[in-house]
Amino acid sequence: MPAEILAIVAPVYLCAAAGFFWVRLGRPFDTVIVTDLIMRVGAPCLVFSSLLSHDIGLGEAGEMILATAVATVIMAGLAATVLRVARLPLQTFLSPMTFGNTGNMGIPLCYFAFGEAGLALAVCVFATTSVLHFTFGQVIWSGRSGWREALMTPLVWATALAILVMAGGWELPLWLTRTTGLLGDFTVPLMQLTLGVSLAQLGMTRFGRSLGLALLKLMVGLSAGLAVVWLFDFEGLSAGVMLMGCAMPVAVFNYMFALRYERSPGDVASVIVVSTGLAALTIPILVSFLLPEVPS
Repeated sequence: MPAEILAIVAPVYLCAAAGFFWVRLGRPFDTVIVTDLIMRVGAPCLVFSSLLSHDIGLGEAGEMILATAVATVIMAGLAATVLRVARLPLQTFLSPMTFGNTGNMGIPLCYFAFGEAGLALAVCVFATTSVLHFTFGQVIWSGRSGWREALMTPLVWATALAILVMAGGWELPLWLTRTTGLLGDFTVPLMQLTLGVSLAQLGMTRFGRSLGLALLKLMVGLSAGLAVVWLFDFEGLSAGVMLMGCAMPVAVFNYMFALRYERSPGDVASVIVVSTGLAALTIPILVSFLLPEVPS
């Protein structure tokens, strides 16, 4: 079992470490361009090809999307309650406590742990959280509606188009599935490298508070995940992917929003760094509990 857990977790952190040391050694890496390439080309193709290429039905995908949305609402409600009691600003910390790294870390971890079927479900989680982050999350950061920008996000259209094709039972031409599959394949390793690069560029302040918030993210995530697993009666693979997605550390995209809307980006960056470090300790434990639940 330890060797199996290492084989699941180590590739994620080693790929991120490659990006981390690449920047630390003074090598160039344009995070803005790479992130834009991921969000506008790679991730939409990954979502589209994964939903259509793997053995996942429309009902299963729809249920996972709905469950992820419910889990997000639960996380936001729990986090808002704690943040109000702690007298911490919701506009700065609610989004980081709600939206985890379901892309850079969640997708590869679910793929290594649960195989191709796990990848397809993890893509559903990632697509849902990404759409909600660019809508609900942006409302938190900016204090105004973010629907217009969300509708211009390729991820939204890729998800909607994949669901439409699945519902219609249409057979797509081979050249299209191969093209989207090829473009989607570069996304996961590029996400992991970008995670490492981002961590190398972020700083750390107020370690005690950052650790407290990182623990809060983990606790509200696991609580929401367990609640949704119970509500939707998930078992095996679905339960594993849902719990893994909810337990992810704070998403790096929160730092970009904090910079954009001038919401204490230094404090948000610190929470991301500490949360990601904490995940190195907690994810192997979580994987050890989830693996026996997934049928071989």
